[in-house]
Amino acid sequence: MLHPYVVQTGDTLLRIARSFGINPEALLAANPRVLASERLIPGLLLAVPAQPTFTYRVNAGDTLLRIAALFAVSTHALIAVNSHIDLTFLQQGQLICIPVGDTDRIVNGKAEYGARELETDIEQLRNGYPFLLRRRIGQSVMGKPITAIGLGEGASKLHINAGMHANEWITTPLLMTFAEDLARAAASGTRICGADIRQLLRQVTLWLVPLVNPDGAELVQEGMSEEHPYYHELLDWNRGSTRFSKWKANIRGVDLNDQFPAFWEVEAERRDAAGPGPRDYPGPQPLSEPEAQALAAFTEEEQFDLVVALHTQGQEIYWNYRGYEPPAAELIAAKLAKASGYKSVKLTGSDAGYKDWFIQDYRKPGFTVEVGYGVNPLPLSSFHELYDELKPLLITAMEASVPDML
Repeated sequence: MLHPYVVQTGDTLLRIARSFGINPEALLAANPRVLASERLIPGLLLAVPAQPTFTYRVNAGDTLLRIAALFAVSTHALIAVNSHIDLTFLQQGQLICIPVGDTDRIVNGKAEYGARELETDIEQLRNGYPFLLRRRIGQSVMGKPITAIGLGEGASKLHINAGMHANEWITTPLLMTFAEDLARAAASGTRICGADIRQLLRQVTLWLVPLVNPDGAELVQEGMSEEHPYYHELLDWNRGSTRFSKWKANIRGVDLNDQFPAFWEVEAERRDAAGPGPRDYPGPQPLSEPEAQALAAFTEEEQFDLVVALHTQGQEIYWNYRGYEPPAAELIAAKLAKASGYKSVKLTGSDAGYKDWFIQDYRKPGFTVEVGYGVNPLPLSSFHELYDELKPLLITAMEASVPDML
């Protein structure tokens, strides 16, 4: 059986297949005129193969999002298999179909992951794990929310951010997968990498910012239409190309990890960028961009004890900055390296990054972690291997943020 689906703005084959819990190959087979190498045109009618389902009786208080979170399926998939029902007006005792997927997870790293997926997943995670905190710390140039997720209640404060560089967006679902694993372990009393998560979260307050650069991630994943407010500028900055796979900057062509007031003038001179572009332009001044402003203000407000910035690629951990780092930083970096198999690197000749500014201003441990190895953007086929490398590193970072666990 096939269901009709109208392509929406931002849809890709992988996104649609993920939403409906089917293989992209099955979607292509059902739509022989669609090519995997071409972007989908909004308004295009696709035939989506049906999923197997089971029946669920609606309980009092159930909503579409609540049921989606309960069974770890997407709202798209629920709507598709219940096309004869208006799921926005559920009634107690009503029977609906639940699609049988291939995963019991909420966060799914099988397709492009941006601001829409992030906000939906945060909502579903909070429905399933009410102890998760959600906080809007700012917004992007184009008004997309920059969201922080909080877990734990400990005195030690740890911050991890991801998705700062546009074509390194795979760090966002990696960090969200970690958030889901932590929440599940805290709720069930299970361990991760041998660590007692409930006990750890009694000692640590963890704040995650999974997507610092939502506009840039959208550009890399979806490209742009002529209606985009920065269409002409982006074409000019990208040398006339409509392919943005190498784009690292925000939507105004500013590299957010060259935006922080830590010898910014030195970095600007070193980069010698003519102006906005795919990478390396530090902006007209430090913290000129709202994304960098939001992260800096959040850091100043929370006064973290340790921070980790996730990037790709290189399988390296940078831990120092101009001698401002505390003595414990090198030892912590060695522990992170041992946990992940990555290399601890004493870096020189780099300024104005987030961890540089944090180390300089707070004299506390800060780390940049280059996840994986290859060419950005790293392929989604490597997602599970990347997470296997990253998960023990992040658990170790949580433990290292507690003084008596170092």
